[in-house]
Amino acid sequence: MATTTTAEQTTSPVQHPVGGPPRRSAGRWFADNVILLVGLAVLVYTFIPIGYIFALSFNQPTGRSATAQFDSFTTGNWTSICEPDGLCESLRTSFAISLVATLIATLLGTLMAFALVRHSFRGRGPSNIVIFLPMATPEVVMGSSLLAMFIAVGFNGLLGFITIVIAHVMFCLSFVVVTVKARLAGLDSRLEQAAMDLYANEWQTFRLVTLPLALPGIVAGALLAFSLSFDDFVITNFTSGSTETFPLFVYGSKQRGFPPQLFVIGALMFVVSLVLVAFGELWRRRGRLT
Repeated sequence: MATTTTAEQTTSPVQHPVGGPPRRSAGRWFADNVILLVGLAVLVYTFIPIGYIFALSFNQPTGRSATAQFDSFTTGNWTSICEPDGLCESLRTSFAISLVATLIATLLGTLMAFALVRHSFRGRGPSNIVIFLPMATPEVVMGSSLLAMFIAVGFNGLLGFITIVIAHVMFCLSFVVVTVKARLAGLDSRLEQAAMDLYANEWQTFRLVTLPLALPGIVAGALLAFSLSFDDFVITNFTSGSTETFPLFVYGSKQRGFPPQLFVIGALMFVVSLVLVAFGELWRRRGRLT
């Protein structure tokens, strides 16, 4: 009889007071969701300036130079992007420099990553440290050092496209190596051994097995290198000479007047960045599945 009473007490539903289960206080709810609230606040703080740029891209300023005040709505800024002198030319220059620097840095960085991951040689440890140095060195130090080197070798009168590309390759190379190296370190070497057991030579194994598996890391490194090169100002300012890239054009606009088309370029660059991030995420997921 005692056993039956105990079972009934155990299985009986919890009795709540009249009015339903007790509600949590506002302070308890805030404590449980503080991380979520902080994350939302950071997102809002990050995207408010971006939203303001989109709004100002439709602004028609009363004067020649754009301001932070919204005067009147217009879509003319989007149809006259190249109207300010030198704007589109600086964009083309930045795109060309970033493309060349990305191709060179991706090729060299991928080869260096393969060497560091797949081969053992004397000086491998110090080589890893040297690769990280450009990532840890302030851009002012790197830019001034590169300028001094170019002057020392007689490039002081040739500062421009070539010197900017050389400088961008130097600091983009480290990011490509680190990205590709992380991808290669996670690959299963037994897959390559299985291909060799199936009578594939080294080139066939690399082309059909290793390269497709490493491609997501290579693409991610290339996208990162392109973004860093296109956005760089400090090192470019030291090594550009008379060549004007887009970041230098934006900086110079502070003196000659800030055209509203720059807000259009900023909005477009944000959209392109979202597309590139989505593309990189797809490649990352593809690499995870493989």
